[in-house]
Amino acid sequence: MEAMKQPLDGVTILDLTQIFNGPYATFLLAMAGAEVIKIEPPGGEHLRKRQGSAKGAAMPFAMLNANKKSVVLDLKAEEGKSALMAMAQHADVLVENFAPGVMARLGLDASRLQAANPRLIYASSSGYGSSGPYRDYPAMDLAVQAMSGLMETTGYPENPPVKAGATVCDFAAGSHLFGAVCLALYDRERTGRGRQVEVAMLDAIFPTLASSLGMYYGSGGKEAPRTGNRHSGLAVAPYNVYPASDGYIVIIASNEARWIALADALGHPELTRDARFRTMRDRCANLDDLDHALGQITRTQTKEQLFAKLIEARIPSAPVRSLLEVVNDRHLHERGMLHWIDHAEYGRMVVQGTPIRFEGLPMPPYLPSVPLGADTASVLADRVGAQEPTRAGKIP
Repeated sequence: MEAMKQPLDGVTILDLTQIFNGPYATFLLAMAGAEVIKIEPPGGEHLRKRQGSAKGAAMPFAMLNANKKSVVLDLKAEEGKSALMAMAQHADVLVENFAPGVMARLGLDASRLQAANPRLIYASSSGYGSSGPYRDYPAMDLAVQAMSGLMETTGYPENPPVKAGATVCDFAAGSHLFGAVCLALYDRERTGRGRQVEVAMLDAIFPTLASSLGMYYGSGGKEAPRTGNRHSGLAVAPYNVYPASDGYIVIIASNEARWIALADALGHPELTRDARFRTMRDRCANLDDLDHALGQITRTQTKEQLFAKLIEARIPSAPVRSLLEVVNDRHLHERGMLHWIDHAEYGRMVVQGTPIRFEGLPMPPYLPSVPLGADTASVLADRVGAQEPTRAGKIP
C-alpha cells in the first residue's frame, strides 16, 4: 500500500528567508510536505546568529526551520549566483523576504530567474511592499506595529502606546505568504506558468484593526482611544480581564443570553435586573460600573474555580496563563501541536507542529533544524553537479 503523501509532496522550495516572517511561511510549506532548501549566507542568517541577554535568543531559529535542508551560498560571489540559478531551473518556488531591490542588485531578480524557469513561482515579503512611497523604509515587526496603528490602539488611554507582546506583524505576513504560495501553485496547475506574488507586513496586519476601525467610523472619524483589555470598539461588555484570588481571568459575554448565563454562573442573577446592565448598550455605557461589579465577585475565587463554572455555562473565558503553563499544555500536546525534543544545538525544548490539519493525513514527522550548511555538499552535487563545496557554498 502506497504511503500517504502530504499535499505539497514533490514541490521544491528555495528558501532565502530570514528572521520570522519568511521562515514561518516556509516552515508551513515544509510541514505540508514540500522539500524546503534553506539557503543562507556564509555565517548563517540573522536569527541563527542572534545573541542577547537571554541564553535562548537564537532558539526561535529551531522553531521556524525544522524540516528544512541547510545550504550555504555566497550570493555576492559568481559561483554562488550560478549555483542558485542552476537550482532555480528545477525548483517550483523561490521565497525571499529581503528589502525590495536586494535581489535585483544581486542580479537574481524575478525576471531573470523566471526567464530561466518560466514555471518558477517567485514569492517575496517585506515591511511595506515593492511599490508605494514606503517601499524603501527599513522595517521590522515593531516598526510596522507603529506604522499600522496597531501600537496606538494597544494599551491604556492614560498611558503611552505599547507593542503587542507577540511579533504579530511578522507572523501575520508569514501566514499570508504561505497562502500566496499555495494560490500560485494552484494557479500554475491551470496556466502552466509561474507568477510573482508578494505580501507586505503593513497590508497583512491592517485587517486586525477591525474593531478599532468600527469605533473610528462609528464616531464620525474621531481617533479611537486605547481601551486596555476592553473590546477595541467598546461594543461588547463584559469583555475584559478580571482579577481572581490567584491571578486573572478573561470573561466575554457577547450577547444577552450569555450575559444572563454569566450572572447565573457567578451566583448573582440580580446583575441582569440592574438598569445599568440590562442591555448591551447599557453595559457599554456603564463599563466602569460593570467591571467593578464583576471584579468584586471574581476576586474572591481562584481562576480555575471561575473557569470551571464559566465553561460549564458555555461562557467564553480563559485563565490568563504563563508561558510555563502554555508550553506544558495538555491539550496542545495531545493534539500533537506541541512536543518536547532534545535538540542537538539548543538542548531540551518545546517545538510546534503545523496548525494546518488535512483530513486523513497524520501530522508530518518533525525533523529538527540542522547545523548551518549541513546539506550543502549533497544538494550542490545533486542539483548543480558540484562534486565538492566551492566558494559557492563555502562555510568560513
